[in-house]
Amino acid sequence: MRHTRTTKPSTTYREIRAKHTPKTITVYQAYSPTIAIPALEAQTFVPPFSRSRMTWIKPSFLWMAYRSGWASKPNQEHILAIEITREGFEWALRNSCLSHYTPGNDIERDEWQAKMRASPVRVQWDPERDLDLGFRPLNHRSIQIGLSAEAVGMYLDRWIVSITDVTGVMKKVEGLLKDGDVEGARACLPEETVYPLSEELQELLKMGRM
Repeated sequence: MRHTRTTKPSTTYREIRAKHTPKTITVYQAYSPTIAIPALEAQTFVPPFSRSRMTWIKPSFLWMAYRSGWASKPNQEHILAIEITREGFEWALRNSCLSHYTPGNDIERDEWQAKMRASPVRVQWDPERDLDLGFRPLNHRSIQIGLSAEAVGMYLDRWIVSITDVTGVMKKVEGLLKDGDVEGARACLPEETVYPLSEELQELLKMGRM
């Protein structure tokens, strides 16, 4: 199957771009073999994965490549593509709190701190990365979603549809870039298009603000 990446001519500052179907969305995580291999066999995360720790999911393949150093950093040697239900993904967004306070938001700092402590999900927006070996930061932001408390159990037990190891794809993209074949590398990327969200969720995630 040929993978491509769709880029809009003009991308808004905060926008969720992901591989998705009418019922699912794909997110990425990087783990050591001791966690990744049992997860692939069980098609969910099992010990030594800890349900008591926050776990971060990322819809951007390139941001995952940046974070893991092309699957070379310690304990990030396996890149997993986790297909989850859109219902679960949107539950996470609906029950999230932004991880950083921005003056001028609709709530005061102390209210935001209380909400963050109570929320099972955290969201942060980080610079998306370009398709190059140096991961040049782009002007628009990519979403990272941290799951904790009951959200972790729901993720593991209800949301996951499939888990696939895509480390080979990531290594192939890196190799093509090292050979100077940018277009070949681009053709290997998963297709990521804008994920549609309701106005309510866009406002909750402050997607229209810089």
